Amino acid sequence: MNDKIILLAEDNADDEELTLRALRKSHVTNEIVVARDGQEALDYVFGAGVHAGRDVSIQPELVLLDISLPKVNGLEVLKRIRADWRTRTLPIVMLTSSTEERDRMAAYDQFANSYIRKPVDFDHFSEAVKELGLYWLVLNQPPPHPRKSSDREPGAKGPEHHDA
Repeated sequence: MNDKIILLAEDNADDEELTLRALRKSHVTNEIVVARDGQEALDYVFGAGVHAGRDVSIQPELVLLDISLPKVNGLEVLKRIRADWRTRTLPIVMLTSSTEERDRMAAYDQFANSYIRKPVDFDHFSEAVKELGLYWLVLNQPPPHPRKSSDREPGAKGPEHHDA
């Protein structure tokens, strides 16, 4: 399970530490990139800002995304990732403390793969993170990575083109 990157977008230091601790306790040894606001998460995914020059052909195998992020909220991050053909199939799990039904609906409306409420109890949270890691990093078979437009057949249209 250790050659796949996990992007954790979390602004709360306590929740970040709990998540990292739960992942370690579950023997998840993957590289974990932490973004502490929504803009930093987008910059990582798209190779901009402080992550300019990052090889964006190497994308996270899993994005754990909080809803309540500064700068750009998690739902907007989700929307922007889904809007780009290169990243629209990234597995994104909303990992949030929000109990609002409208947040859950908004996440699924933007094609979140899953919505998990952070349990208050650490043991329950650890178990949820363990199962999440097992499913998304071991059992799940992701779609093939999208091909770069330069790799396509001449005249072939990419997923961003739609005939009327």
